[in-house]
Amino acid sequence: MMMPAEVESGSMGRVAYARIGPNEDLVQGVEKLCLAQGFRNAFVRGALGSLVDACLYARDGVRQVAGPAVEIVSLAGEVRAQADGSVVASLSGVVADPDGRVHGGAFVPGANTICMTFEVTLEEWLPGA
Repeated sequence: MMMPAEVESGSMGRVAYARIGPNEDLVQGVEKLCLAQGFRNAFVRGALGSLVDACLYARDGVRQVAGPAVEIVSLAGEVRAQADGSVVASLSGVVADPDGRVHGGAFVPGANTICMTFEVTLEEWLPGA
């Protein structure tokens, strides 16, 4: 059974290239960056960095990936404005553990501490009226 598709019209806005420092949470750091730049909605367009450890929602539940220095291989996601003025980031990706094994899933908010630095490119989304 196919789910009905949701289509949203809008346009792309500004682009932010930023660095999030060590000991910040990945998901919360992206949310803070959007708030600081005035982005109410945004898409992740690129990322580079590592985490101390990773915590992902996977098909079999929550998966802990032990570090140190779990590398982010790919990252995708979006940030959406909430009615109360906050923003919520939904980020998914693939990480590689120190032994080179790869793991994928959605990043658990508050459980993915950046190791050294993390660089991200965000593109603002301006929904149509």
